[in-house]
Amino acid sequence: MNIFSNTKALVLSVALTAGILSTSCGDGTSASNIQVPGVSNMSVTLVQDNVLISMVFDGLQLDGGLRYNIPKYPNSYLEISPDLASAGTLMAISVSLQDVFNTSLQQLNPATLPGGRSLPGVAGGKLPAVAFSIEKFKNMGFYLGPKVFGVFIPVKTLGIGTSIITARYYTGKDRIGNISLVGEDANGENAGILLMLDMSSTTQTQLKSVAKKYK
Repeated sequence: MNIFSNTKALVLSVALTAGILSTSCGDGTSASNIQVPGVSNMSVTLVQDNVLISMVFDGLQLDGGLRYNIPKYPNSYLEISPDLASAGTLMAISVSLQDVFNTSLQQLNPATLPGGRSLPGVAGGKLPAVAFSIEKFKNMGFYLGPKVFGVFIPVKTLGIGTSIITARYYTGKDRIGNISLVGEDANGENAGILLMLDMSSTTQTQLKSVAKKYK
């Protein structure tokens, strides 16, 4: 690749990053999250003692839905189904706080992102994890550390090359963790979204407040 091709690729990467981050800044009273290409209506709430993470994949269509048990997380599950409000697919991940604070899960083997890259924002780049695949979503990962829970969801349509873009993740004006858009690796695989949540008591209070708004 010549210098002109390298420069063109760099300019494209910067432009993509700027566009994705264009809604990531708040005014002190509210904050917006980064845009995830191909994904809409992403939210995180606390319903009773379960963290509910939901999002719609706009370009993915399914004829029916399924519920999957999350390995090693006996009280948690992942469900995908056709979205009632669009032609896309709804993914809902229900993670029990009972599982999150189960110290035995923190003894699982530490893992990186699928493909071997370090977890962004994590000292050492690894956390205890379980990995599994379901139809349409290969190499999902669930990460757990002291008061931290993370989930990696494969997404093929990010369009950011091999970049990894990390920003704060908010509910309303409250920061509850980080979100990373993970571009494909050197083999052209393992692109996706990494959501890392602070599971301290303060964050749980914030999530409960958000959940009340949906009642």
